[in-house]
Amino acid sequence: MDSRSAGNLLREKFPEAVAGIEEFRGEITVTVETRKLLEVMTFLKENKELSYDMLLDQAGLDFPDRDPRFTISYLLHSMKFNNKLRIKTQVAEGFAVDSVSAIWKAADWMERETAEMFGITFKNHPNPKHILLTDDFVGYPLRKDYDVKGPNFDQPFQVCLDE
Repeated sequence: MDSRSAGNLLREKFPEAVAGIEEFRGEITVTVETRKLLEVMTFLKENKELSYDMLLDQAGLDFPDRDPRFTISYLLHSMKFNNKLRIKTQVAEGFAVDSVSAIWKAADWMERETAEMFGITFKNHPNPKHILLTDDFVGYPLRKDYDVKGPNFDQPFQVCLDE
């Protein structure tokens, strides 16, 4: 089954969960309500007509002037049918999203990166430890409102060489 048909099947099976289906340059993106994300993702993997058995990518996006502020994008691949499907969900600041790491093990590190970089938390994540930043790091570097100058960038750069 191709990704366009997959989007239509999702709309039939989960009419309350599918907020929209878009096509851009031959790629299908299905926007799903966050509260139904885990149910939809499980269906996409386990349904034999779809077989989206691989999570290729998961990424966070920040739109500070929009409500809800964040979007999480998942790129799925069906090895059986050799097609891709993008699933997006919108997340309000402070809201925890269900982890899909029990469905696809690849989500483990991707969700951890999103949590560190954007501050989006994932419910039932098996290992929410930091992977990129130190535990004492303050802030979320990929948010649009993150101060990229940092606390000491107003000071002139000094090099200290030990003799």
